Amino acid sequence: MTTPTLRATPELVATAWLKTVVGDIVATTLPKPGGNGVLSWAESGFVTLVTAGGTPNLYVPLREPVMGVSCWAASPGSQKPPWNKAAVLAEAIQAACYDHPAIPQTVTLPAGYPGARVLSAYTTGEHRRIHDDASSYARYDIPGLVIAWTEVPS
Repeated sequence: MTTPTLRATPELVATAWLKTVVGDIVATTLPKPGGNGVLSWAESGFVTLVTAGGTPNLYVPLREPVMGVSCWAASPGSQKPPWNKAAVLAEAIQAACYDHPAIPQTVTLPAGYPGARVLSAYTTGEHRRIHDDASSYARYDIPGLVIAWTEVPS
């Protein structure tokens, strides 16, 4: 039996691109609190994402997934959600979508995966405040972030 070739996925590519925008605070889930209950991301905020839709191009190897993005912030020791901190992350992502000369770029994926070239990125709606969280976390959702990309041959 042969080992299957690793292929880039929408979540890997979107994570890599978002890390070029907001830094190493992006994943598919929020990090768990440390042993003493401290949130490692409390100072910076955090961004999570999930593939929400999209259709691969039928004729050329171009992918355009729609990603759901959540921007999180917390103020440990306070019951007041830090809405502005979460909004700043969402605005940074929106601003990066407008930085057209900087968008076409090759992003680095984990070891063993081919590279990916991001060709464009845009949002399909305004980010919005999410109030359904019972904790004191602040959360803004970007309902649709479309990242067009293709694999870069190794």
